[in-house]
Amino acid sequence: MKSLSMLICATIAILFSMTAEASIRQEVIPGPVQGQVLESLDGDTVTVRLHVWIGQNIETSVRIAGIDTPEIKGKCKAERAKAIEARREISALLADHKIQLSNVRLEKYAGRVLAEAYATDGTNIKDHMIRKGLARSYGGEKRTGWCS
Repeated sequence: MKSLSMLICATIAILFSMTAEASIRQEVIPGPVQGQVLESLDGDTVTVRLHVWIGQNIETSVRIAGIDTPEIKGKCKAERAKAIEARREISALLADHKIQLSNVRLEKYAGRVLAEAYATDGTNIKDHMIRKGLARSYGGEKRTGWCS
């Protein structure tokens, strides 16, 4: 009987922690949240400093929601070249080092968030990068390569 109650308690604890983790993962900050761009990692990810409270700043990587860009460490020379071009374009778009984020949520990879992102002039970064041919629409499905 004691073993059964310990098993039930352990099961409840595991289920509670899984539920708490899932609710954190689903939390969305609608924004807008203003940030300072510290670095463009590639065409769809930037490092941002956000002022979250009096005297409190955080730095985090932000993946631009809805796009996929070539990888800097891509599989072929053409992908790597296009990735550098995409990084240059997003850096130019955010030359004033300011960004506005909306619908901020945890991304599937630890330590990074996913958000809709806009330049200070209101330019939607996702739309801009797609229009320039440096990104593709992406909804979380299996990525396709950039090499022919």
